[in-house]
Amino acid sequence: MMAASLALPLALFAFASAMSWISTSDAADQEIQRTLDVAHEHALKVFETIDRSLAEVTEVVRGMSDAEIVARETDLHQRLRQVAVALPQVKSVWVFDASGRALVNSLVEPAPDVDFSDREYFRIHAEGDIGTYIGEVLTPRRPYLGARFFSVGRRRNKEDGGFAGVIQTSVLPEYFENFYGKIGREPGSFLALIRADGAVLAHFPVIDHEARFEPSGPLGRQIVANPLSGAMTIQSPADGIERRMRYQRLAEYPIYVSAGLETSAIRSRWISTMAQHLIFGVPATALLFGLLALAFRRTQRLQEEANRRIEAEDALRHGQRLEALGQLTGGVAHDFNNLLTVIRASVDMLRRTDLPEPRRQRYIDAISNTVNRAAKLTNQLLAFARRQTLKPEVFDACQNVRTLSEMITTLIGSRVEITAQVPDQTCLVNADAGQFETAIINMAVNARDAMDGVGRLTIAVRTVDKLPSTTGAPPSPHGHVAVSVTDTGVGIPPELFGRIFEPFYTTKEVGHGTGLGLSQVFGFAKQSGGEVTVTSEVGQGATFTLYLPRVVGGHNAQSRLIEDAPPADRTSASVLIVEDNAEVGKFAADTLTQLGCTCVLAENATHALEELAITPDRFDLVFTDVVMPGMSGIELAEEIRRQGLDLPIVLASGYSQVLSQQGSGGFELLQKPYSAEQLARVLHKAVRSRRLKRDQAPAS
Repeated sequence: MMAASLALPLALFAFASAMSWISTSDAADQEIQRTLDVAHEHALKVFETIDRSLAEVTEVVRGMSDAEIVARETDLHQRLRQVAVALPQVKSVWVFDASGRALVNSLVEPAPDVDFSDREYFRIHAEGDIGTYIGEVLTPRRPYLGARFFSVGRRRNKEDGGFAGVIQTSVLPEYFENFYGKIGREPGSFLALIRADGAVLAHFPVIDHEARFEPSGPLGRQIVANPLSGAMTIQSPADGIERRMRYQRLAEYPIYVSAGLETSAIRSRWISTMAQHLIFGVPATALLFGLLALAFRRTQRLQEEANRRIEAEDALRHGQRLEALGQLTGGVAHDFNNLLTVIRASVDMLRRTDLPEPRRQRYIDAISNTVNRAAKLTNQLLAFARRQTLKPEVFDACQNVRTLSEMITTLIGSRVEITAQVPDQTCLVNADAGQFETAIINMAVNARDAMDGVGRLTIAVRTVDKLPSTTGAPPSPHGHVAVSVTDTGVGIPPELFGRIFEPFYTTKEVGHGTGLGLSQVFGFAKQSGGEVTVTSEVGQGATFTLYLPRVVGGHNAQSRLIEDAPPADRTSASVLIVEDNAEVGKFAADTLTQLGCTCVLAENATHALEELAITPDRFDLVFTDVVMPGMSGIELAEEIRRQGLDLPIVLASGYSQVLSQQGSGGFELLQKPYSAEQLARVLHKAVRSRRLKRDQAPAS
């Protein structure tokens, strides 16, 4: 607002300034035009009067020879003097013979013996009859003195048309300059009488030297473009001052009358006008700014108080996050240390040479089971963090819940009555079916523990148009499928609602739960674009509801059929292994070598592409890690496809953010940690698919 209190008046002032400048410029142009009209009318009358006087003198001396003019010099001198006295703009009137000698003039008698044949106004008539000629400004020649003049003359012709001499009047520029001084009283006024070739005959303000507008200059080019009249802004060559000026031709004469104003004078008028606005605008703006500054101070104090409250709240949330992180870290450390303890003890026992074979096998099984538990723990954490790699497929949630109901009955015991409320219609969702089943089982197990193994468990499936308003999740265009698990247990206190989905948070006794079941449900729902909610009353049980986006249209529901893995028999396949971890790569190579495979190990994607560039047909399979320095495994697989190489590609990863967000891109994926048997099955499946594809291809 403070910025606006300055910006708005400034914007208004800038707009007013622009409009005022336009108005001032228009007013100046109108004033210049009025002055030009007066000066043009005056000059036209002056030159018409001079023209008539020349015509009168021409009639007086018509038919007279030079000798007759000299003989009547006294009378003619008086006549010419009367003409000069009657015209204040005329300094003198002359009659010259063909050689440039004065026969008679209005100044003195007798006329002095001076040769004027070198004057321009004489030479121009000697060359031919051009009518009335207006010459440049000249300085009087001795013995004549006085003001400078420009000539207006006509040719004297003989009876046969030959050149007899010149009749000329000397016109005073100061006559025009005095008149211009009377009509140009505004500061910065300018008037001038200019010949068509650019020679200045009269100039106001008065200058003491000759001046000329060059024909190739701005004014000359403007006159060529607009020969009758025009307007322009120009820097005068006479005094170097920039002016806004207009010009107009003087009837049939080769003369232009010009009027103008100095641009500095126009700016002064504009500044004077704007200063009057500032007298009122500046105090008003200052008052408004002062009031806003006062309001800003008060707002700033309120802001500081609000910031202090926000900082306190941030500190509280930070403490809560640290507490949650500490609990998460402690839970992970506790469970993994337990798993590592089993592995370490089993390894130590396996090192004993006197260990009986049954016990040796038991310890090997313990290590294998512990690794599986560790992988499951990692998957649960990834599910909570919404970083797990999902394999979404379209399936019927109703059908899956019906199948799960029988499994859950066995899982939670016979003392819990299970009721499944599943509609006959199909409720299609697009999600990871395995994770969906795990989420339902986790909610059922949580309900069993809340009922202490005795009670009623209800699993219901329904479709809803929108989510509860408290979730804040984005709506789905086709609504959601809601799967509810309701128990008759002890219920959940309201103060625990914000923590029940936290990993490793549990109210159960030590050894009766990890606290990761509900966190898996939470992560799966979020990553699938859905939501999970809970409602409960203490002593009345609880209801957990999983919402997943509904799918409609021409989708066929897919059943999760567990395909029997092919046996891990020996094969003669050639495998390119891409793994940046040397130990993991060596394990994969050793395992595949035991199966009869030929293995080539590359430590990164660049080396793998180099191997493929040598002889791509020597490999039957590419087995690559996903997370590697430089080019990732998915990028490597896409590059192989781009190059048109028909090779099965199997990805291996413990965790990849790209996989969790975008999936495996249609490539086979083997989750780490993997066993030798799992690796062999994936290898056999990929090689078999390739051979089957080749066998089905038509012969070329």
